[in-house]
Amino acid sequence: MIRETLQPENMSCQHCVNRVREALESVEGVEVHEVEVGSAVITRDPSTTDSSLIQQALDNVGHPIRG
Repeated sequence: MIRETLQPENMSCQHCVNRVREALESVEGVEVHEVEVGSAVITRDPSTTDSSLIQQALDNVGHPIRG
C-alpha cells in the first residue's frame, strides 16, 4: 500500500470536496483518508489500483490532478 497526497484542480468549496471524495471512493482499492480544498490523501495498492483510474475518476467530475 502506498499513501499519496493528490492535488485536484478547480476546488473552491465544500461541494467540490464532496465530489472529489465521492469520485475517489468510487475507485476500487482506494481508501480515502482526508479531502479538503486543494488536496486529497489516499492509500492504494499499486498492484491492483492503477493511478490512471484515479485520474480518470477525478477528470470525470471536473477536478483533474495537478502536475
